[in-house]
Amino acid sequence: MNKYKIYGVLVFVMLLWGVNVVALKLLVGAFAPVTMTAFRILFAGIAVLVFLKITKSLRKITLKELLFITMVGFFNVVCHHFFLSTGLKETSASNGALILGLSPILTTICAVFFLGTRLTFFRFIGVVSGFSGVAFIVLAGSGAVTGGTKGDLFVFLSILTQAISYVFIRRASTTLDARLMTGWMLVTGSAFLLGISFILEPNGLQTMAQTRVDLWLLFLGSALLATAFGHMVYNQAVQHIGPAESSIFVNLNPFFALVSSAIFLKEEIQAAQLFGFLFIVAGVLLGSGLIDKWFNQKKNTIHSHV
Repeated sequence: MNKYKIYGVLVFVMLLWGVNVVALKLLVGAFAPVTMTAFRILFAGIAVLVFLKITKSLRKITLKELLFITMVGFFNVVCHHFFLSTGLKETSASNGALILGLSPILTTICAVFFLGTRLTFFRFIGVVSGFSGVAFIVLAGSGAVTGGTKGDLFVFLSILTQAISYVFIRRASTTLDARLMTGWMLVTGSAFLLGISFILEPNGLQTMAQTRVDLWLLFLGSALLATAFGHMVYNQAVQHIGPAESSIFVNLNPFFALVSSAIFLKEEIQAAQLFGFLFIVAGVLLGSGLIDKWFNQKKNTIHSHV
């Protein structure tokens, strides 16, 4: 798959993840958050492994690969989701969303330091532009950001641990198919989360006895589409084009979440939020390397005619 097809698929995944924000808001209100997350991720992991079995892509993993999978599952599933769910309970939605907007920057920094990724001028401007767009969208919804709290630190740790996991995904991709790693990563990570939920939410399993069909449809949609398909595709993108380039597309999440909230929750979209989306689009174009590629082609064309 060429880069442009990967970019298109990544935009679709960001759409799924944006809609998933609305789904999770409804699910968290009906189920115990950590318990529900553990089962949702477990279901998604099993779905990925079943898909690989059907397509005859499932194989035994080596001890070294198991180590990478455990590390990725620990950072990407356990730490990320635990810190995120805990942090959002103790900080404002505005602070949380703004801090989450730092994800591409942290991922790019990790890629530069640990993977030797080259940070060009255009990509740096793209990261800054994308983050500025996220800030516009978040601040337009609240008008202000509240003071720092322990929750802010937890949300920051959630995206830091996720950024670190992408470095492991990139390193593991030399021998391990990203889809296979995704399946086992989700299964192992969910097992740890389930153990944590027994401690933090002793009555969590009781909340899972929900009988509303619409909630279970949301649960399945979130698990199969956003988590199973979304993470499988995103991790493949990390494998092919690298964590820094893939992470730029994460800036699209706030916009798609905003539109989804307007459609499904009847929330109002403000002009400042649309203005922020323009910064996000600019950030994606610059940060993905498309502008670098266009600039280099133009430069080579000029040199060839001299």
